[in-house]
Amino acid sequence: MSGRTPPYTYSYTYTVGPAPQRRGQLSTSRTELMHLGIAFVVITVDLTLVLSLDWPTLIPSVGLGAVVGLAAVGGMTGFLAHEIAHKISAQRNGYWAEFRLSVVGLVFSLIFAYVVGALFAAPGATMIGGMVDREHWGRTSLAGPLTNLGEGAVLSGVAAGLWYLPVSSLIPTLVLFLAYINGVFAAFNLIPLGPLDGAKVFRWRRPVWAVGMAVSLAFAGGMIWVLYVRGVLAF
Repeated sequence: MSGRTPPYTYSYTYTVGPAPQRRGQLSTSRTELMHLGIAFVVITVDLTLVLSLDWPTLIPSVGLGAVVGLAAVGGMTGFLAHEIAHKISAQRNGYWAEFRLSVVGLVFSLIFAYVVGALFAAPGATMIGGMVDREHWGRTSLAGPLTNLGEGAVLSGVAAGLWYLPVSSLIPTLVLFLAYINGVFAAFNLIPLGPLDGAKVFRWRRPVWAVGMAVSLAFAGGMIWVLYVRGVLAF
């Protein structure tokens, strides 16, 4: 997700914030790194819970450490890459941009993962200062889901290639699960409501939002179908 903020108060509306920085300059802060680190750990726990609940035979097969490692890779490709894409897109246009976690979102995501066995991907947002241009908002918001779709496509291609190699069938299935996670991140964030990326893309260009949402749903749905056929997911 992406929003905007002056240094200590946060909002998700189109308002004027800090003065734009030098165009193309990339920067971060200890606060942002701390917030990213905390959110990443929580997302990793969320995904570990989702994997253990939705795929009960996985931990006995590969061990808890391997499942946590898989969840961490999912957090890096699904969450970290998504937020960093927002940040880079904004800062390349000269705006201040840093991630800030949401305590409520993190707590809710843990409860949701434990009770429902599904991922609620709202650990916080990349806050952007001084951005009032609707096109900049739309393009910056779209950067996150597009990154997830790109990673998902690469991962699904890797999984397809691994199925033709003399390796355990579990390995390409695990890679496919990572692709599925990225599809879920893309589709969820493109919902056109509240602070989610989809709301800003929708206000910018509805046809762009429609294509992005359709591709995300098709990709996530395709991954779900393949995982169901392979016996990973059950309905």
